[in-house]
Amino acid sequence: MEKLCKNKFRVGIRVATDEEPKFEFYTSRLGIRQADIIDYYHKSIKNSTKCELKMLHFFINTGIKDTTYYWSELTKCINVYCDLKKFCPSLDSLDIGGGFPIRTSLSFSYDYGYMADEIIQKIKNICEEREVDEPNIFTEFGSFTVGESGAALYSIVDIKKQNDNELWYMIDSSFITTLPDTWGIKQKFILLAVNHWDKEYQRVNLGGLTCDSEDYYNAESHLNQVYMPIVTDKQKAPLFLGFFHTGAYQESLGGYGGIQHCLIPAPKHVIIDVDDEGEMHTHLFAKEQSYKSMLKTLGY
Repeated sequence: MEKLCKNKFRVGIRVATDEEPKFEFYTSRLGIRQADIIDYYHKSIKNSTKCELKMLHFFINTGIKDTTYYWSELTKCINVYCDLKKFCPSLDSLDIGGGFPIRTSLSFSYDYGYMADEIIQKIKNICEEREVDEPNIFTEFGSFTVGESGAALYSIVDIKKQNDNELWYMIDSSFITTLPDTWGIKQKFILLAVNHWDKEYQRVNLGGLTCDSEDYYNAESHLNQVYMPIVTDKQKAPLFLGFFHTGAYQESLGGYGGIQHCLIPAPKHVIIDVDDEGEMHTHLFAKEQSYKSMLKTLGY
């Protein structure tokens, strides 16, 4: 998907109706190439009696990062807006896709204020240089908005010695089911032991319960091991660990109550609220999926 979307743009159009409010929507196409946007406007939108162009949306696959690549792509996007504005007076909005990054490690460092100021200043400078009115600016910062709202907690149910170099901690679930981005796009999350902080730490591999060879946590591109407390008796004092800032895109692949990868049940969902006095309260949102409900879905 990222490869398909790279350097492509989506066009937003507003349907012209006799009643207010007017309805805005996006074309269903998976982006339009930069070189094709003006031609697409002339052929499909300019002479239409049912719609007018209001917004240009672009998506930069790397997200908003302070890199030469990002600033180069953003400059191209703004210039496309200015080119299109010359032919399309109704165009007045620019939608910046790609989004701010969220914290995925304790060493994360990102200057949000600086980036926002630089983006707005660049849009202003290019529009002034091109003698085009500055657009309304919209954003689609999905992960940045909801990422910190979720966490996934696991217990270690087994410890396996694979060879002289590999010690595996097995979680009571599947990464593919409950944290699919760790499997699908090698996403990293903040990982912390929840208890046993006073014990010595050792390097371990984290694996899921399924037989799938991809069901493990890939901590780094070339280093799969992470540091976890040493557990000597997991029955009397089990180790719990948590992945944090998982609130974006981590819904179970089969949906809650559906069929999960390798028939691993959907986990229990707990809501944590904080009241006006700062006290935390929890309530059960959905109980853990049972094997009976899964078998019923399969027709048994």
